[in-house]
Amino acid sequence: MTVHFIGAGPGAPDLITLRGRDLIASCPVCLYAGSLVPSALLDHCPPDARIVNSAPLTLDEIIGIMAEADAAGQDIARLHSGDLSVWSAMGEQLRRLKALGIPYDITPGVPSFAAAAAAIGAELTLPELGQSLVLTRTPGRASAMPPGESLTAFGATGATLAIHLSIHNLAQVVSDLTPLYGAECPAAIIWRASWPDQRIVRAKLHTIADAAADGPERTAIILVGPVLSSQDFAESSLYAPGYDRRFRPSSADSVFINKP
Repeated sequence: MTVHFIGAGPGAPDLITLRGRDLIASCPVCLYAGSLVPSALLDHCPPDARIVNSAPLTLDEIIGIMAEADAAGQDIARLHSGDLSVWSAMGEQLRRLKALGIPYDITPGVPSFAAAAAAIGAELTLPELGQSLVLTRTPGRASAMPPGESLTAFGATGATLAIHLSIHNLAQVVSDLTPLYGAECPAAIIWRASWPDQRIVRAKLHTIADAAADGPERTAIILVGPVLSSQDFAESSLYAPGYDRRFRPSSADSVFINKP
């Protein structure tokens, strides 16, 4: 028996890995986070599968279902939205499973920030303009921020920011970042990226709050950084004619000649 933690992707039901889809189809029990996982993914479950929405459950109740399945020798498909490596509450489940000796594995999923970037047609790292992407959030009821992980600390780097779980704090986000990025810095908000009701607002940092005034108050990503609108950036050396590389030696004297 194994608990298969599966990243269900950002929303569109076809944005799931083949491995994830096949694991869902093989498991007699499916625990899914119903608040964000699309119900269409449940169509992959076996016809007689036990399907449980974990949204109204406590951690103890979730682990209890996993323990029951373990005792019965039944594999579980545990579906979380996006990718499991960030803000998934997977870590606390793994800690309980380790203590109980229940096997598990993890299948990654398409993260929501990637779906948001795709929605606005943007590369979040551009040569000589932005080569780092910070995934962060602002403090909320569920989780405080550790010391040192403030928005201003990350903003001081000038990196592209993908700010999750913070649409309710938009005014504070703008206030914190404007001195660091400038009022004219491009920003975007993507609600429910890849869902049928996806919504996008693009503006400058100083106008984004007004532009988003009538938007939903959850399930959004705020993107901030010069890469969001710049067309004046250097091209990558990777594809430059004179760039010497293993897969395209630039001359007969290349150090990569005859190397595997």
